[in-house]
Amino acid sequence: MLAWTVEFENSARKEFKKIDSQAQKKILRFLREHITTDEDPRRFGEPLKGNWASFWKYRIGTYRVICNIQGERLLVLVVRIRHRSKAYQ
Repeated sequence: MLAWTVEFENSARKEFKKIDSQAQKKILRFLREHITTDEDPRRFGEPLKGNWASFWKYRIGTYRVICNIQGERLLVLVVRIRHRSKAYQ
């Protein structure tokens, strides 16, 4: 089985630190239990469109985790974590 790595861009790490601890735990649990352990992390998310066409989103509660999935490196790069009302601004 393939093991995916999840990394955070600095900007996403800063956004992550600003959200409440319960949401942080929920997001980390989702990434650890679903994304790092599955053969295809795309099956848990949805591709974005328009200006965000090369990115995928994961819905985790009221938050959206936007990632760049790099299959050749088995890397899911988190580029943004925001409340759903502000995720695409």
